[in-house]
Formats: sequence, C-alpha cells, structure tokens
Amino acid sequence: MIQRLLAILCVAATCLGAAEFKKPVTSLDLQNGDTLVFLGDSITHQVLYTQYVEDYYYTRYPNRRIRFHNAGVSGDKAFHALDRFDGDVAPFKPKYVTILLGMNDGTYQHFNHEIFATYETDMTTLADRIAEIGATAIFMGPPMYDSRVASVKPPRWLKNQDQVKEATMYYNAVLAFYGTWARDTALNRGLGYVDMLGPLNRHSAQQRLAQPDFTVIPDAVHPDANGQAIMAFELLEQMNANRSVGAVTATRTGDKWRVVSGSGKISDVQATGEGLAFTYLANSLPWVLPEEAKIGYELTKAGHKLSNERLVIRGLKPGKYTLTIDGTEVGDYTHAQLGAKIELQSNAKTPQYQQALQVALLNKERNEKVIRPLRNQWGSRKGVRSRELEKNDPAKYAEWKEKFETEVTRLLEEKANYEDRIYQLNQPAPRHYELRPATE
Repeated sequence: MIQRLLAILCVAATCLGAAEFKKPVTSLDLQNGDTLVFLGDSITHQVLYTQYVEDYYYTRYPNRRIRFHNAGVSGDKAFHALDRFDGDVAPFKPKYVTILLGMNDGTYQHFNHEIFATYETDMTTLADRIAEIGATAIFMGPPMYDSRVASVKPPRWLKNQDQVKEATMYYNAVLAFYGTWARDTALNRGLGYVDMLGPLNRHSAQQRLAQPDFTVIPDAVHPDANGQAIMAFELLEQMNANRSVGAVTATRTGDKWRVVSGSGKISDVQATGEGLAFTYLANSLPWVLPEEAKIGYELTKAGHKLSNERLVIRGLKPGKYTLTIDGTEVGDYTHAQLGAKIELQSNAKTPQYQQALQVALLNKERNEKVIRPLRNQWGSRKGVRSRELEKNDPAKYAEWKEKFETEVTRLLEEKANYEDRIYQLNQPAPRHYELRPATE
C-alpha cells in the first residue's frame, strides 16, 4: 500500500515538474504604429478610463504614433463582445486587447453557477479569438458594485425588491469571484490581468472613514470621472508603465554649474549671480487629466507614481529661491527643498503642465464628439439585431446597415483627424528655467 502511494506521488510530482507555465504579461509594449483596443461594456462606453489611459500615452510617448480603439457597448456581456468581434475588434489589428466584462454577465444576483458557466465559456472563446488575430489579451476584473449606494438608490434596471436585496448584499462578492476566475485564467494562459474591484473598494473604504457617504460610483455600477481615473491608474500601474517624465540635476562646484538629465536635452547653462539658468527639452510631458478627475488622480498619487518630473539643485547658498520657467514664476523653494528634490508634475503654473492639459482637453473633446457617438452606433447595432430586423425585414435592415456603415466610416475619419491634431499639440518644447534668490 505504501509503495503504491509512493508511486502515485512520484507520478504526480513528475507531472507537476513537467508542467510548463507561461510567463504572464506584466507590461504593455506599445511602439510606433501599434494599436490598443479597449473591449468592454457600458463602463468602457463611458469613454473615461480609456481616455485617461490615452492621455498618458499621448504625453509620455509623443513621438510614437500609438492608436487606440474604444470597443465598449452599454449593456454588453461577453456574448455580445463575441458577436461584434469581427467588425469592432479584429479590423484594427490590435497588439493588445483589454477586456472589461462581467458587470452585466452576473445579472445582478447571488452567484449562479449556470450563469457563471456561460460567462466562463464566452470569455474563454473571446481569449481564443484574440489569440487567433495575433493579439494579446489583458483581462480586467469587473469593477466594484457599490452596495452602500445601491442600498439607498438601487440601479433602475433591477426589477423587484428581491433582486435589489440580492444585488445589494451579494453582488460585489459575486464580481470578486468573476474577477478571481479572470485572474487565474489570464495567468494560466500567460496573459495579463488587472484588478479593478480591489482598488476601488479599498479607496472607497478608506475615504468613508472620514466621509461615510463617499463614493466614486454614484449609481452603484458606473464609476464617475474620479473612479475612472483610479481605473486608468490601476491599468497603467499594474502593467508597470513608465514612471518618469524627466529628471534634472544641477550641481555647483565653485562658480561653475553642471546640469544633467537622463531623459531630455540640457543646453545654455549659465550662472546668474547666486542663481542658475538653463534650457531643458524634455522627452515627454506630464500626465495631466481634466479637472473632473482630480480626486481620483490625487487618491492614487498618480502624479508622483506615474508622472514624476523631478528637479534637484545642489550647491545653493542658504535661502529661498524663485523658479521661473519660460518667464512664468512657478514657485518659491528653499535651498534645502531644492537640494533634496522638488516635483513639478502637478504644478499647474508650469508651461509643460498647461501644454499637457491642452492635450487632455483636446482628447476629451475627441472622445465626447467622436468616440462616444461611435460607440452609440455600435450600441444601436445591438438593438437592431435584437429586434431581428435582418431576419424579419431584410430591406429595412439593409437600409439601416448602409446608414450605420456610412456613419461609422465618417466617425473613424474624424477620429483620425483629431489624432493628427493631438500629435501636433503633444510635442515637447524647449523650456527656459531660471532660478534666482527670492525677493521679500
């Protein structure tokens, strides 16, 4: 008996030793000409976290023409994403496809194995389809269902009090199960995974210690701009995005200054009495988001963690100094602060911040005027198909389809025009820095 048990253990050990687990994807290597597709439901259709991720890449890599395609449709489950895959994902030849699905798949009730099995099957097929077109899938766990909000203002689509009660008590935990499955599936397949539910729950719980009614999900399901800023941060952070905008270090030895930067070009270095002047051409701009996303950006410390713009000046005489960039005063700092490090990425007075803000606002306009209408077109397609027009009224369906394709083509052309404008606006410019003793 003991020998038989040992034999079984040896076979098991051999099998485990022979298993080849693929290394998971832990970064997005987006180069010039690459495309990233955001596939999802209404949370992606909101064109917010996608917009903020785009802002990051537009400002961090201004010389890479990276393409983005939002493929979110309100109300979608994994099945619906499969239904439109050939028209809404594959033609864009993506390098990566992020998948944010599950919120609707669980149908806002206690865990149901049959319902989950459908999600599991369709998500597995979706991952297979993405692999077939040569792209890499990045699974994203469903975001938080805010049960505290739901207990006061249940989502309007919940039909009765029993469903409201089930969703309020259990649905956040159900989504955690879906997210855990997505994580394990992604890692076992050697794909990427981003946890959304955990960070949104964590930030909400932390803020509720001081503000019990705090939420970034005002209808319990759809994160607002702040919640979506958290989501954008988590996608970038968990995919190990580049953290630095630039770093400049100036050191005085005697009456001479040495100014260096590991990213960007330094020129025209001059000593100015007790101060210093130089010109700096950075390789990128800071990651700046529109005002409505400010709280989420600050909660995650996104500027410090993913947009660090550092300036160090050593060798100054004790005292306070005024820093100007292109003639604009951006702040007063002591010699000790400057000698340790100051961070400029969130300083709205700097010209580079203002330039990055203009990029973000232009991209916001692009998303509101072009991308959301484009997603609405795809949403209308689902409505048409659900009424089985193609089957029951071919002529009417053909008329609708022609209008649909014409409008989609027009919007894609307008999208490209906006991108041309963004890539003109996002080019870093040489900035003249001057430090002088502050006047009282």
